[in-house]
Amino acid sequence: MPLTLRQRLSPVRFLRGEGPEVGPVELRQRRVFILPTCQGLLFAVILLLMLISSINYDASLGYALTFLLAALSVVAMLHTYRNLLGLRVDIGPTEPVFCGETLRVPVTLENPAGQTRFAVSLHFVEPKAEPAKVLCDVPANGWVGVGLPLPAKRRGRHALPRITLATVFPLGLFRAWAYVEFDARVLIYPRPARATPLPRDSAWQADLSGDLGQGADDFAGLRNYQPGDAPGHVHWKTLARGQGLYTKQFGGDRAEELWLDWQATAGGIEARLSLLTRWVLDADMAHYRYGLRLPDQTLPLAHEPQQRRRCLKALALFNGAASP
Repeated sequence: MPLTLRQRLSPVRFLRGEGPEVGPVELRQRRVFILPTCQGLLFAVILLLMLISSINYDASLGYALTFLLAALSVVAMLHTYRNLLGLRVDIGPTEPVFCGETLRVPVTLENPAGQTRFAVSLHFVEPKAEPAKVLCDVPANGWVGVGLPLPAKRRGRHALPRITLATVFPLGLFRAWAYVEFDARVLIYPRPARATPLPRDSAWQADLSGDLGQGADDFAGLRNYQPGDAPGHVHWKTLARGQGLYTKQFGGDRAEELWLDWQATAGGIEARLSLLTRWVLDADMAHYRYGLRLPDQTLPLAHEPQQRRRCLKALALFNGAASP
C-alpha cells in the first residue's frame, strides 16, 4: 500500500519501522534509510577545507581532487543504499529455551539480484542492552541463513523484537539501515533449579500390574522404538536386516509413576516453577510416567516425547492467578 507524505515523514517510521508483519518482508525503497556516519561527516569537513584552500590559492589540481573525492562519496552513497535494497527477510520456527539461555532465531536473507550483498549486519533492537550483531554476505541470486542471538530474560510467551539490518559497505562513509518486525512469538521455559531429589512422598506411586518393556527379566517381545529407549534394549539385528528399529520388551517390570505437585513446593511463584522445571527434566530423564499438578490445571500421567514439552509449556505460561 503506498504511503502518504505524512506517513513517509513520520518520526515513528524512522525510529520503529512499519510494525509487526507476516514474512517474508522485502526491503523496498520506503523501508531503507541512509545517513552519513561519523567518518562520513569528517570526510565532508575535509572536502570543505580542501575546497576553501583551492579557492584561496587558486589551485586547479586542488579543485580536481576535491570534486573527484566528492563524486566518489556520491557513488559510495548509492552503493551503500543498494546493498540493502531488494533483500527479502524471513524467519523460521524457533525452539523454546530456558530462561537465562540464548535464543537462536533462524533468519533467512534472500538476494534476487545479480550482485552479491557484502557486510550486512543484523541484530535485535533491545532497550538497555548491547545488541549482539551478526555479519554476513548474501550471494547473488542466492540466500543465506543465520542464527540471530536473543537473550532469554523472562519466562513466558513473548513477541520477537524488531530486527535491524544495516550496512556501511563499501567505504564506511554512509550507513543504510532498515527495520523488520515479524508477527511472531517465542516460548521461554522457567530456569531449572539446582539438582534436587524428586519428591517420593505420598505423590510417589508404584504400579506392579503392568509390563512396560523397561525391565530386565524375561524377554516378552518387540515393540516400535521410541526416543529415549535405552541403547541396550534396542534390537539391532532387525535394524541390520533392514526391517526397522525395534526395542526389546521384558516382563516382570515395575512401572513407577510420579506426580509433580505444586503443593509439594515452597517459596515464591518463580522459585516453585523453577523447582518443578527441574523435577520435570529429572523425571523425563529417569523414564518415569509422571504428571503435573498446578493450581490452574492438571496434566495426566504419561511418558512420551510430548509429555516433557507439555509440562514445560504449562510451567512457562503459568500466570499465578490461582496460586495460594
